Amino acid sequence: MSDLAPRQETTFVLWVNQLRDAAYDAEDAIDEFIFQVQRKRQQRLNNIKFLNLLPACVGLADKLPLVSDLNGRISQINITLEKILINKQRYGMEYEPGETNIVEMTNDVEAVKGKLLEGAMERVVVAIWGMGGLGKTTLAKKVYNDGAVQNHFGRYCAWVYVSQEYSIRELLLGIASCIMTLTEKQNINECLQGNRYLIVLDDIWNTDVWRGLSSYFPAESNKSRVLITTRREDIAVDAHSDCYKLQLLGEKESWELFLNKVGSATVPTWPGEEFKEEIVAKCKGLPLTIVVLGGLLSLKDLTRDSWRKVLKSMDWHLSQGPDSCLGILALSYNDLPSSLKPCFLYCGVFPEDSEIKASKLIRLWVAEGFVQKRGKETLEDIAEDYLYELIQRSMIQVADTRVDGRVKSCRIHDLLRDLAILEAKENKIFEVHENIDVDELPTRVRRLITNINQTISPHLQNSNLRSLGILYKYPKLLRILHMDWVQCTVMSGRKVSRHIGRLIYLKYLCLRGTEWKIRLPPSIGRLVNLETLDSGNNFIFIPHTIWKLKQMRHLNCWRGTISSRQSMRERWVEGHLGVHQMTNLQTLYLGGGDWLKDNNLGKLVHHLKQLKLRLYVRPKLKEASFLSIAQLTGLQKLKLETDNFIESEDCLESFSHHRYLYKLHLVGPIRKLPVETTLYPPNLMQLKLDDTKMEEDPMPILGRLPNLRILILLEKSYEGTGMNCPHGGFLRLEFLQMQKLWSLQDLSVEEGAMPNLKTLKIEYCVGMRKFPDGLLQLKKLQRLNLYEVSQELMSEVLETQGEDWNRIRIITSHVPPQKNMFRCNYG
Repeated sequence: MSDLAPRQETTFVLWVNQLRDAAYDAEDAIDEFIFQVQRKRQQRLNNIKFLNLLPACVGLADKLPLVSDLNGRISQINITLEKILINKQRYGMEYEPGETNIVEMTNDVEAVKGKLLEGAMERVVVAIWGMGGLGKTTLAKKVYNDGAVQNHFGRYCAWVYVSQEYSIRELLLGIASCIMTLTEKQNINECLQGNRYLIVLDDIWNTDVWRGLSSYFPAESNKSRVLITTRREDIAVDAHSDCYKLQLLGEKESWELFLNKVGSATVPTWPGEEFKEEIVAKCKGLPLTIVVLGGLLSLKDLTRDSWRKVLKSMDWHLSQGPDSCLGILALSYNDLPSSLKPCFLYCGVFPEDSEIKASKLIRLWVAEGFVQKRGKETLEDIAEDYLYELIQRSMIQVADTRVDGRVKSCRIHDLLRDLAILEAKENKIFEVHENIDVDELPTRVRRLITNINQTISPHLQNSNLRSLGILYKYPKLLRILHMDWVQCTVMSGRKVSRHIGRLIYLKYLCLRGTEWKIRLPPSIGRLVNLETLDSGNNFIFIPHTIWKLKQMRHLNCWRGTISSRQSMRERWVEGHLGVHQMTNLQTLYLGGGDWLKDNNLGKLVHHLKQLKLRLYVRPKLKEASFLSIAQLTGLQKLKLETDNFIESEDCLESFSHHRYLYKLHLVGPIRKLPVETTLYPPNLMQLKLDDTKMEEDPMPILGRLPNLRILILLEKSYEGTGMNCPHGGFLRLEFLQMQKLWSLQDLSVEEGAMPNLKTLKIEYCVGMRKFPDGLLQLKKLQRLNLYEVSQELMSEVLETQGEDWNRIRIITSHVPPQKNMFRCNYG
């Protein structure tokens, strides 16, 4: 059904809606039947507690009424389907199968830079405005990241996304996180007072935003600037800004951008210029439409017929009045394979301008049932392929990448999000809170993302919802329950309600940001379909019944503690429960405990990919845990936190067989690192050390790791005074961060060391008095962040003359090591 041609007739839309509703009715009938069977099974179990060995199955007599009801509902649905098929013939419808750097913007960048760096001494508001899809945010980012701009404004640069839904308090907190350190007790006005600053307010939709924020930014004569982006001219005028209107692209620029997106090497095979004029004319100079159309056509065969078919169907979309831009975006949506359509639409549930974590998006797609099984591949790997195809088609944009080049997070453009919301509402896939009328709640919608209060929640109790952002009472067929930064009555005090065990269809449960120490009830063991439990950094107490959940794929409870208490009756009936029974587990973040006994963790050798453990346990149990980890040779990411690695130094020599392990994070005292590089994971790309208290210089050893690209040395990881990067060391290193190495006084970099280093961060290393001369030879160094270092070191960087020193000054910034809007693309 999802591959049908674009809808052009009202009757077609009606027919599709009828067919979809019938499919939903069938799904509801089957789900309701399974739910009632499970409920009767639980009732029977409760009634026979005193007979431990009596089977708890539902008898035939109990099932007959349920089967009869199901048969009646299916018969009625079949009758409905026959009528729908008759309507199909009557209507004459037959089924036939069927952050991207948008543009260079050199002139625009120089023009906006001039407004920021030159002009009046007074505080000036500069506004970039124009229609959606022109690249306002792209232009602002280019200017904000420009070296001259960063040097001009120094430490006091901040970027916040505003969007249609905003909170002045949240915006101020975002600004504060960019310009203030944790130790500063000032407010924003006091912090900015007397300093030249640049504040970027991206995507303003309301004049009240600037009116509410302006008083927090001192109006002094020091050439401070505020840069805003908006689609509305009245907002730019209301802020008394120096306006810069972003124009549509000309024919030449449009064609160059299109060639870049579609792959210019293939274009000369076209006959003449026949497509150029048509494409340029139809896209009307809007960069977003050019990028999306280029991505679409880049996937087509290079034949006249293939391209003309796509271009011909643009006419209908572009004729739809003011929504012509959405029309051309709908063209790309309609061209998506049926497997990708719900995945793309699902991106619309995330807030506007938000950065979407790829791993979270993938797990949600899996939980929703959008991912189709393909051979022996895991559903997560298949979903990742879906993600890459959506990126290739320019439907979503890459926001950040991991050290191995995979996507870490993504974004969806505002216009594409609007399209996703409109299509999802029409298809009854989901609705977001701004679309819902409290008096007329959607009756057929399957997914609802909203703040739900007691006034409207009774309408949902018996609904057919499959996923819900926040709720008051549970729809019984729920598959996804996501509570992020909320407090609601799913929590009774600090306890999750025992009734959560009734949600037998639940596949994804997120309890992040509740700001409580959470206690899960034993009934969590009834959620036999649960695949993901995510409590983030919340402290959470988990009952041992969690081990019953054999479908669990991702147990993300970093601060979680699991009870080992199991009654004699439970052991008699169910046997010993343990982590080894979670035979589908891929991700495990958890605190150590008795559940680590008997090598239960080591039995997950075939499928566990990510492991984070807090090992504050008895020495013998810690030793046993390290032996178990040594068996997990399929691990890709590993974090170990303990009070003492010294007692188990051999554990560091047990990673040599972990050939898939590329990311390692160790927290806790280590006497010394293994000298032989053969004892390390052979493909280790990222190493993070924290509180390891090493006394010997680790650089000569780590410099010999052949594939190391990222090295992060955090507080008290090294307690010596000198550090030397030897000749020929760190040949592939691209990113080095040294933070809070309080004792470090001298860093030397020998010739030929770190030849590929691109980013260097030296933060809170106050003992360093001299800038390492060896850094001057690093020609590939693109970014040097010096923050809270000695005055002597900074004076040397700022005042020493010479060509190499001039280059170092250009790439040097003083950005605090807090959440930075444009952090490096490593990690």
